[in-house]
Amino acid sequence: MDETQLKVFVGIVQRYFEKITGKAAEVGTPFLGQPKELPIHDFTGVIGISGSQRGCVYFSAPAQMLKELLLRAGETDLSEDNFADLTGEIANTISGNARREFGSEFLISVPVVVRGSGQHITVPKDVRAYVIPLRWHKIAASLVVSVAKA
Repeated sequence: MDETQLKVFVGIVQRYFEKITGKAAEVGTPFLGQPKELPIHDFTGVIGISGSQRGCVYFSAPAQMLKELLLRAGETDLSEDNFADLTGEIANTISGNARREFGSEFLISVPVVVRGSGQHITVPKDVRAYVIPLRWHKIAASLVVSVAKA
């Protein structure tokens, strides 16, 4: 993953929040994450990447952010199941938009949603994991990109 590719993910996450909520997410400076210290919030949507690239992309957010996003969408069901569905949808949308940028050989899996901030997401050991910190309405979340050429 080079700087140009990382900027693609930064732009995608900003546009996602702007399109869905009318306000772009504030994106902090991406940094190289340590495999055992990658951010995990209440809900995490993980997308496996294969084809021309390999690895994973995941979006992790606290329940409060997901609740606010659902409320803005007019949703009244604020259950954990709906939070999980939204998290998977966000991860899938971000990865799908990346696929448009990187080409049809950038294959994405269906999302797997992990519940609980005490969980651990394992990324490929030989692929760097970049953390893209973001804030939306003063609520912090993370996008983690651990992708390399196959």
